[in-house]
Amino acid sequence: MRSSGSPRTGLRRTAVQAGAALLALAAATVLAGCASADPGKDTASPAGGTAFKPVTQKEGSPITVWADSTRLPAVQAYQKSHPDVKMKIVTYDGGADGSTYLQTKVRLFDRTGNGWPDVVFGTPTDVTWASAATKPGAVPFAAPLDQGLVPQSTLDGFAKGSLTPCQFDGHTYCLRNDIAQVVLWYNKALMDQWGYQVPTTWAQYEALGEKVAKEHPGYLVGSVGDTNSQESYLWSSQCPAFSLVKADTLRVALQDPKCTRMTTLLDKLIAAKAVSTQGFFSQGFAKSSGSKVLMAYGPSWYGQYLFKAAFNTPAKQMAAAAPLTWPGETTASTGNVGGGVWMVSAHSADLKASTDLVSWLTTSNDNQASAPTYPAYTPAATAWLANPANRDYFATDVSGPFQQAAGEVWTGWSNTKFSDATAWSSVVLPALTAGKTLTQTLPAWQSAISDEAKADGYQVTNK
Repeated sequence: MRSSGSPRTGLRRTAVQAGAALLALAAATVLAGCASADPGKDTASPAGGTAFKPVTQKEGSPITVWADSTRLPAVQAYQKSHPDVKMKIVTYDGGADGSTYLQTKVRLFDRTGNGWPDVVFGTPTDVTWASAATKPGAVPFAAPLDQGLVPQSTLDGFAKGSLTPCQFDGHTYCLRNDIAQVVLWYNKALMDQWGYQVPTTWAQYEALGEKVAKEHPGYLVGSVGDTNSQESYLWSSQCPAFSLVKADTLRVALQDPKCTRMTTLLDKLIAAKAVSTQGFFSQGFAKSSGSKVLMAYGPSWYGQYLFKAAFNTPAKQMAAAAPLTWPGETTASTGNVGGGVWMVSAHSADLKASTDLVSWLTTSNDNQASAPTYPAYTPAATAWLANPANRDYFATDVSGPFQQAAGEVWTGWSNTKFSDATAWSSVVLPALTAGKTLTQTLPAWQSAISDEAKADGYQVTNK
């Protein structure tokens, strides 16, 4: 599963360009529980490969932690609650907006043979290179956490599919900090006032959008104008835009019916002026149209960081519903717009302390219950949902839709070496502004993605 990063969160991940500050906060997830580690033991690879060989361990030695400014308070909280752990904390960009700072520094450390941080916060895109050697004979930067470091019971506690961006060659190289599962947001106060039923299928969503356009001109049921809109809509449609069929082969097949069914639907609603081609985070949108967003198909952080913080929608109006289904489906598939990761360095001389930190940051209820965004670790997410700060703003309890969507994120939108935001932003959004339909942009979008993939060493199939 790919994420736009941790702003991708995203966010990586690649994030919402116009709303970078909001998305950065939304993609922030920090905090978590403890895992036992016995790095002194070689553990057989569950995939049948070479066992992980730790460097000579020196428990109690200082560990160096690289975190972005959003995650910094959580690392400091860990240090305060674990005074016996010696830590050097370094603040860096965390891989935001596609930064390659971490990769560049690791390559330098690989050449000099020293300097690697023990723990780093990054994006799923970072894991694509950190799980492989940066040069022949080098050790991959990220340690395989499933080999004697993090118990399988802990790994099993993460939301279904949420660790997919961490997994390569049968091993798990990171722990997911947060996820941004896509749900259907709607203004319950207006829906009730106008007598509208909340859609449960895409056909109902389309029909309601056309009805809104006729009965309440100017009101919107969505937007495709942000740098991550494709993650809400095309990802949720299981469009094979970023589907790795092999480790080195990417399928980019935008004429697939699972792509065109969504673009055809959206083109109808764009033509009816029920879906905007101006981004929710674009300049001036909040003032001109923020109060006229009846529905929005988007990530779990939209509630607090779009409707509350950006649009200033009054409390007790917004609600969330479960992801929508297509004909013939009994279970929905949905997208993901954000989420960062924590990695432990394979070069760490204190793997126990490093792993305990990463486990705490991602699984501890002590911190995750008050995290800014939805934790990837399921027990921590339950504590997060129980926090009044994460639920009192809404018109109804968001727990059910959030929990359901967390397990329905489609894992076929793969984590690749490049961001999915670049081609969408450079090709699709300008075309929409020029008056082209989404369906008309598919060939150019496919070419742009394919070119990026080839430049990063992938073989590409468009079938």
